Amino acid sequence: MSSDVHYQALGMNNALEKQAKRSKKSKLIVIGSIVAVVVVLIVVGVTVGVVVSNNNKHNNKSLSTTSGSGSGSSSGSGNGGSTSGSGGGSTTSSSGDPSNFSKDSRLHKAFYGMAYTPDGSLPDYGCNSTLSAVIQDIQLMSQLTSRIRLYGADCNQTALVLEAIKQTKVDMQVYLGNFVVDGDTTAYERQRDVLKSAIQTYGTDHIAGLTVGNEFMLNYVTEHNIADPNSAAADTGAAVLVANIADTRSMLSSLNLAKTIPVGNSDAGSYFNTKVLEAVDYGLSNVHAWFANTTATAAASWVNTFFNETNVQPAALLPNTPKMYIAETGWPTASKDAGNANNGAADASVANLQVFLDTFVCQANTGGVPYFFFEFVDETWKDIKYGGVEGHWGLFDKDRNLKSGLTMPTCSSP
Repeated sequence: MSSDVHYQALGMNNALEKQAKRSKKSKLIVIGSIVAVVVVLIVVGVTVGVVVSNNNKHNNKSLSTTSGSGSGSSSGSGNGGSTSGSGGGSTTSSSGDPSNFSKDSRLHKAFYGMAYTPDGSLPDYGCNSTLSAVIQDIQLMSQLTSRIRLYGADCNQTALVLEAIKQTKVDMQVYLGNFVVDGDTTAYERQRDVLKSAIQTYGTDHIAGLTVGNEFMLNYVTEHNIADPNSAAADTGAAVLVANIADTRSMLSSLNLAKTIPVGNSDAGSYFNTKVLEAVDYGLSNVHAWFANTTATAAASWVNTFFNETNVQPAALLPNTPKMYIAETGWPTASKDAGNANNGAADASVANLQVFLDTFVCQANTGGVPYFFFEFVDETWKDIKYGGVEGHWGLFDKDRNLKSGLTMPTCSSP
């Protein structure tokens, strides 16, 4: 059965088209950033030691500075230390020790994992991530989960995240990422080299895996008008990933690490190529009921059924039996414009996100379904660039305030 037919059988007549359009938008941002990456990286200093060293010199000062989202503010819309009200409830102590921060009683370590991209990690938006902001994100997310996944390695995000975990001393494992771009080998190589440097600097204690490629096959078959991600034509694109995966394994092997870091791949649920899956230790599958035109009430059941039938069962039949994870699943809370506030029976609202939280998170934990919730915070750049619901999937708003009306699950994550 083709992926289109399978999606339609599950009530997804328009899902593939919508996922493809969403993915093409992301690819355009990456391609448009390639030249900017080189320039920006030179300006800010690409080596892990230089960037982290510079951030460390100013860390205590920047942690107590108020500056938009992710600042050290204890009032307004920043991450104040209060355990009530609308603040995120995560802040360093007056001593400036990032490992000594107040906890928000409304938050619970209920999520298996969280999808995360540090603010300022897109080169065409200035590559302006700061260690102080990432530290506060890690403080906040550590109250929700012990696992996060990254999508790429540009803008020094790998080192910033690992340094933040080191300074906060939280229990956190990271699935690192290398965002592969079709037709641009330098994108992969650039990220591979900074990933290698970060691993050499920080070791493997907080690294759970390294994901090569995110929605690469979805992008490839869409751009080349290929219907089947496992056709001979699609295998040409898959060969790019397989080569990059092998190269990543070689890079990791050359480091003589104390443990073996699993290597995986991430893609949209119905776009995995078998040859790619046969080359990895794990697969991360994006599974969004929103694109299925379903209701929030039916979303959790739909996600579980789709993931099991489309990803888990086929992977179990492969000789290497890669472990499958849900890479993204969630529900949007709003839309920039009224015209995109619903998708068939799917309505964007905080109330419906609450329904999805209530019916998916604890049940998935109990059922042994590994997932990364999408997502931690609203991403302003998506709202500006794309509109619609794209910038409104966060549990928190852009200023790290828990969205009004949300109640976090109280079960314990695996």
